[in-house]
Amino acid sequence: MPDAPVQLSSVCELKSLENGSGQPFTSLLVVRKLAAKTASNGNPFFSLELGDRTGSFGCTVFNDHPAFELLRNAGEGAVIRVEGKIDYYQGRLSPKLGKISVLSETELGAPGLLDNLVELAPENADALWQELNGFIDGIAQPGLQATTRAVFEEVGDAFRWTPAAVSMHHAYRHGLLEHTVHMARACRALLPLYPEVNASLAMAGILLHDTGKTIEYEGTLATKRSRRGILQGHVVLGYQLVRKAGKKAKLSEDLLERLEHIVLSHQGEPEWGAAVYAATPEAVFVSMIDNLDAKMGMVQRALRQATEGDGFSERLPGLNSQLLTRPPEA
Repeated sequence: MPDAPVQLSSVCELKSLENGSGQPFTSLLVVRKLAAKTASNGNPFFSLELGDRTGSFGCTVFNDHPAFELLRNAGEGAVIRVEGKIDYYQGRLSPKLGKISVLSETELGAPGLLDNLVELAPENADALWQELNGFIDGIAQPGLQATTRAVFEEVGDAFRWTPAAVSMHHAYRHGLLEHTVHMARACRALLPLYPEVNASLAMAGILLHDTGKTIEYEGTLATKRSRRGILQGHVVLGYQLVRKAGKKAKLSEDLLERLEHIVLSHQGEPEWGAAVYAATPEAVFVSMIDNLDAKMGMVQRALRQATEGDGFSERLPGLNSQLLTRPPEA
């Protein structure tokens, strides 16, 4: 008789185990990050992030592991079959990996396999795209609307699937689209409270602020920064897109400069990637909404990935804290 198929465990299932130390498991996972490091004794090792559509975890593979060279050659974005045992490090899932094999191109073509590996935005991408186009159509100032439309025509479909980050927030397929639409919704809700903010300029700035990420990021199963992303970054790349489109749309020099400033300053602080500090009402407004949605995006993802027994999430670097995941008592 043929061997019974092995039950594959998702990351969510592994994290939901209580007192699972030593329990064996088999999973199909994407190598999201593969960082070569050196231990204090001089031995090289890999710091790995492995994940599927339900979440991810970190673990370590030292140079004496039989699959060390296999992982080096496979690199980020590879899909691997892992047999291991549950273990924890500082309260976080960090399994001990045993047998590892890399899936072939043929195996990757199995129906539904990639769907189980790629994390998606929780909202429907087609509906989000339609909503975003509605926000573009709602920009009242003709030059700003034309500029915004021209940028989206240039970046094309990449905006629909690009993540908003490698790991910090909305770091999954369609994440940039979701993040931008959420910001536009917040903009629409908050504009009546701040009449000093030019509505068309603020909305155009929100829709365009992260368009440079369509150039900064690349990769299908694991997101990494492109050459231009490393050398220039999404703030500068977005500025270039906006300037080119604004000139094409014959946007006035004053409005173009203000729109460029929103893109250049939206990261808030130079250490976070801003080229300058926000210095117009619209730039301050956009930067604050960006910060709000980035942090709430981290909160929403942590809550989605929380299991029933969790009291707190793992530490979220963007919040500098763990997150209480249990809802308030009635």
